[in-house]
Amino acid sequence: MSRQVGDEVFDFEPAEEAMLEGDEPFRPGTARAAWQYPTFRKVYLGAFASNIGTWMQNVVLGALAYELTHSPVFVGIMVFAQLGPLLLLSVVGGILADSVDRKKLLIWLTLEQGFFSAVLGLVAFQAHPSKVALVVVVALIGVGNALYAPVFSAVLPVLVPRRDIAGAISLNSVQMNGSRVVGPAIGALLYAHFGAGWVFELNALSYLAVIIVIARVKLPAPPGSGSQGWHRIVEGFAVARRDRVVRQCLSVIVIFSLTCLPFITQMPLIAGHHLGIAPKSGRYGLLYASFGIGAVAGALSIGTVFASYDKARLCRISMVAFAFLVGTFGVVRAPTIAYPVAVVLGAAYFAVITSLTTVLQEEIDDSVRGKVMALWIMGFGGVVPIGGLIGGWLIERTSIGLVIGGGAVIALILAAVFDLRPEAPSRAVDTATVGE
Repeated sequence: MSRQVGDEVFDFEPAEEAMLEGDEPFRPGTARAAWQYPTFRKVYLGAFASNIGTWMQNVVLGALAYELTHSPVFVGIMVFAQLGPLLLLSVVGGILADSVDRKKLLIWLTLEQGFFSAVLGLVAFQAHPSKVALVVVVALIGVGNALYAPVFSAVLPVLVPRRDIAGAISLNSVQMNGSRVVGPAIGALLYAHFGAGWVFELNALSYLAVIIVIARVKLPAPPGSGSQGWHRIVEGFAVARRDRVVRQCLSVIVIFSLTCLPFITQMPLIAGHHLGIAPKSGRYGLLYASFGIGAVAGALSIGTVFASYDKARLCRISMVAFAFLVGTFGVVRAPTIAYPVAVVLGAAYFAVITSLTTVLQEEIDDSVRGKVMALWIMGFGGVVPIGGLIGGWLIERTSIGLVIGGGAVIALILAAVFDLRPEAPSRAVDTATVGE
């Protein structure tokens, strides 16, 4: 089997032969089905290795920001510097994903992030690190990530046939969250014994994994939708305006990220104030890892146990579970209880994200995938730091519990109001009228 992407035919024969010749057939759309494709597998493993380093850096950045200032607002500022560029530049990344050589672009953007991660390590090695320098360098890393993320999100699903997209997305969520387990555990341990600088330098080296893999595989060429100028910029918005499912998926992720996820950006504060866990400790890494273990389980379940379930309905059920679990996490005061609650909360959280992403990716056409996924990344990654800043401001004036509880209530409202079921089965977005 092959897929035509632009002027290039992308071959899926090795996986098809494996399906035919294997002793046991596997269902399309499952994680196992997606894993059979060699190019997908290589890119997946490279991304996993790099994301371990990224999460080593992420957990230490939050802890370092809290240690330097003990201010939830500065923790929010650091997260905004890291993720805020996603809100401003993801659309640019989406345009690039659908119009330029993806392989070269991914390599250059990976080099940029690796270089500034090394610079971040040099800043952190100082006896009294400059808070301004930390924010600026983190923002520069965030710029590279904002351009990189839509390109990678557009590439990954087209490495498998459309029928196996759900399995590919599930596996990608697993590697993202598996790195949340391994990365924070290693990062917290290294931070406690050697300091932040060495963690950031190791993360810089981890980017080599992605560069090596991308340089050695063949990626499909960008499809190019034919729109020009201003129409190219607004193409993703045009799809969202016209297609109800795409519009609702994007609306849910924006509201969810803004109001329900401040607990993630304020994790150092929750650990210190609610649970008596020092951010510069192995126990803090374990808290992050507990959340990550649950997230891995939640993401993997979408491509295995729940592979045949309706993803729109599954998203709604997961959202209700998330609401009750995040509310529980907000009132827990004992670490022994917080760890298992964090595991189950992580599972519900990424069951929501993975099922919601699957609904969206199955709905959109390849020719506009980069541009629409750029809007998803804006809503998922770019809005989270804004929610973190607002959450930090509210926490200083009210309490952590009130902010988390408000997010739980909004999650219940989202589950009740939004219906992500398509109007017609197996319908992909018609792009013929885009830009008209």
